[in-house]
Amino acid sequence: MADELDLTIVIMRFDATDRTQLEAVLANYVVSSRGQPGCRNIDLCSSVTQPGRYVVVEKWESSAAQRAHFDSDEMVKMAEACKEILAGPPDIDLLDAVSAHDLW
Repeated sequence: MADELDLTIVIMRFDATDRTQLEAVLANYVVSSRGQPGCRNIDLCSSVTQPGRYVVVEKWESSAAQRAHFDSDEMVKMAEACKEILAGPPDIDLLDAVSAHDLW
């Protein structure tokens, strides 16, 4: 259908060795990335059950916009800043949205 939106979702999970530094890095990344072409929304969340775990949830208008962002200065700057403050590599997942309408 012509009016359907190709929504791409990215979930990135980070486990911090330095929570204060990671919060600052991720908050800066979220604010600077929200204005990128094709960005619908980006949220930063902290886990209630896993102290030091942070999750970034991104929604993009298309997979092309999301891929372009992964090569952006904002993404590279965030990745560089995370090198010494993570307990391990981030867990990154790329998702396609499935609406309740699609299930009927």
